[in-house]
Amino acid sequence: MKSSLKAHISTLASDAFEGRETGTKGEQLACNYIISQFKEIGLEAKGEKKFIQEFPFTEGADFGPSTQLYINARSYKLNTDFFPLQYSGSTIATGYITKAGYGIYAPTLNYNDYEGKQNLGKRIFLLQSSSPDGNTPHGKYGDYDLQQRVEYAKSRGASAVIFINTDTTVDNPKGDFLHKYKASTIPVIFVTGNAAKILKDSVVTNCTVGVEVHKIEKTGHNVIGFLDNHAANTVVIGAHYDHLGFGGEGSLYRGEKAVHNGADDNASGTAALIEIARRLKVSPDKKNNYLFIAFSGEEKGLLGSNYFVKHPTVDLKKMNYMINMDMVGRLKPDEKTLLLNGTGTAAAWKQVIDTLTEGIKIKMSESGVGPSDHTSFYLDSIPVLHFFSGTHSDYHKPSDDEALINYDGEMSIIRIILKTIDRLNDSGKLAFIKTKDDNNEDAPRFKVTLGVIPDYAFDGEGMRIDGVSDGKPASKCGLLKGDVVLQLGEHKVTDMMSYMKALGKFSKGETTKVKVKRGNEVIEKDITF
Repeated sequence: MKSSLKAHISTLASDAFEGRETGTKGEQLACNYIISQFKEIGLEAKGEKKFIQEFPFTEGADFGPSTQLYINARSYKLNTDFFPLQYSGSTIATGYITKAGYGIYAPTLNYNDYEGKQNLGKRIFLLQSSSPDGNTPHGKYGDYDLQQRVEYAKSRGASAVIFINTDTTVDNPKGDFLHKYKASTIPVIFVTGNAAKILKDSVVTNCTVGVEVHKIEKTGHNVIGFLDNHAANTVVIGAHYDHLGFGGEGSLYRGEKAVHNGADDNASGTAALIEIARRLKVSPDKKNNYLFIAFSGEEKGLLGSNYFVKHPTVDLKKMNYMINMDMVGRLKPDEKTLLLNGTGTAAAWKQVIDTLTEGIKIKMSESGVGPSDHTSFYLDSIPVLHFFSGTHSDYHKPSDDEALINYDGEMSIIRIILKTIDRLNDSGKLAFIKTKDDNNEDAPRFKVTLGVIPDYAFDGEGMRIDGVSDGKPASKCGLLKGDVVLQLGEHKVTDMMSYMKALGKFSKGETTKVKVKRGNEVIEKDITF
C-alpha cells in the first residue's frame, strides 16, 4: 500500500499539476489521473459525463467601459479612486448626493440615520462603511452589513450607493466577486482618497455612478465512481483533490508566486480514497454499495460537495453515511493523535471508535459542521465522519510537499477507516443525529488574529502553536512553534474554544500581555493586534 500511496501523492502533488486549482489545467490533469485509477479498479462511472460531474462557479469579475465615476464633471479612475462592491447591479445613475450617515435603520437599537430625511427621491446616497461603534461587522450593529444597508437605501429611494470610510480603525471593504451575493439593481461602489474627501467635505452639484460587471464563470469537476453491490444502502467515501494552484486567496505564504502542491492538503486524502476503493472492490462483504467522490472546489468554499448534494447522481435517501478524508498524511510520529469530527452525527460512531486500535489516540469532536466537504452532507441530514491528522506549519504554503508525508501514519488511518466500515456493515442504515453545536452558537466573533496555526491535536491545557505566520502579531512579539498559549490579557486559555473567546475580546491596534509555556518555562510578552 505504501508504494501505491506514494505514487498517487507524488503524481498529484508534482509541479506538473500546478497546485490543482479548480477550473485550471492542473485540476484537469488531476481529474484525469483519478479517472484512470477508478477505471483500473473497475468502478462504475457515476457522474453526469461518465466519471465527471461538472459544476459552475464564479472566479472574480471584469468591469466593462460603463464602470465610471464623475464628481462635479471630473472623471475618477477605476481601481485607483473607486471600485464596485459585490452587491452592485450593472447600471448607471446620475443625480445629487444625499448623505445618510452609516445608512443604518435599527429601531430595536433606537438608531436611525434616516431620521428627518423624508421624500428623498431618486438620489445617490453617500454612506459610511463603518458603523456607529466602529466595530463592523462584530459590534452590536453587526447585523447591519453593507448589503443590508444597500437594500434599505433602495427602499428609501436610492438610485445608487457610494460608500466611504473615515474610520481608520476599521478596514475598508473589498470588492469580493469570488463569493456569491445577490446583486442589487443599483450601482454600488466604494470611493477612496481625494474623491472620498470631495464627496464628504465639498458641495457636489452632480454625480454619475456606473457599474458594468461581467462575472468570470468557470467550471469545476467532481470525479465519481460507484461500486454497486446491489445493497439497500450506499456509503459515500470522499476527499477533495483540488488545492490552491499558485497561491492566491487562502494561501498563508507571503513570498513570490510559487506552486502550492498540497501533498497533505489533500493529495493525501485523494490517495487514501483510491486505495480504499481498491480494497472495497475485492471485499467479500457486500452489505453496502459504495460511492467514491473526489471533490473539487473545496478550497473555494465546498463548491463541489455542495453541488453534488444539490444535484446527486444517486438517490440521497439511500445514503447510509459519509466518510471524509481531508489531510490524513501528516500524523505526528511522536504524538499519534487522529482527529475525528462528526462523532455526534450518529450513535454508532462512538461505539465503533472505542474498538479501534492501531496505537493511535483518537480525539473526537461531535459537530457535523466543519471546514471540509462532510459539512455538505451533514446539512442534508446524512451522518458524517471526518478523518484529519492535524494542521502543521506547511498548511496552505508551497512547502506542503510529498517528502513530508508520513506514509506509515496514513496507512494506519486507512486501516482504521476500513475497520470502521467493516464493523458497521451489520448495523443497517445509521440514524442521523443533529449535533447541538451545528449553528456554532458558542463560537465567538473576533476582529483580530494572532497569526498562528493552532495544533488541533493538542490535548493539554492551553492552545499549542503549530506554526507562526511571518509579519503577524505572534511573530512580531517572538512567539514560536511549540509555545502553549495560557493567557491573553486577563483571559485564561484552557482549550481551543477558550482561546477563540479570549481572542474575541480584543480589537485591532490593542496591546495586551500574552502568557505562554515554552518547554518548562512560563514567559510573558507584550503583543499588539
